[in-house]
Amino acid sequence: MKEPYSTGMLKFDPYAKKQPVVGRVVAVLRGRLDNRSLSLIEPRSRALRIGEIHEILMTDEKEAGPGKTVNRVAYIAFVEIVQAGVIVSNDIVRLGDGRQIGRLVGFDETHMPNHQNIVIYSDQLISGEELGLQIGETIVFEKEG
Repeated sequence: MKEPYSTGMLKFDPYAKKQPVVGRVVAVLRGRLDNRSLSLIEPRSRALRIGEIHEILMTDEKEAGPGKTVNRVAYIAFVEIVQAGVIVSNDIVRLGDGRQIGRLVGFDETHMPNHQNIVIYSDQLISGEELGLQIGETIVFEKEG
């Protein structure tokens, strides 16, 4: 069976309400690549459990989204999930101090089952080190509005 978003079966946002998902930074990353070739999976949501560790990357490619390939990336951080929930493409991504750093665009499974690559979009390609991230800082994924 095909994924319901990519086939056009769902013509509405099924997430009426959802709690924010919170990750705690366990490793701050640096660097950029122009040829990463991340293959974002078609499903636009992932359920994340407490204790899982996932990698966050940033792209400035405006067309990035489920089912697309992403080449330009900056490395942000590895986070441990401390508040579980569901994250969905287009969720807002904020630091614990409230600064919005991007929007979720999709997921790459290159390193599974070790960890998921969570890809966010921003018009400025900035690494975690350049953002000034600190170990223990939180990153929050939340539905807009």
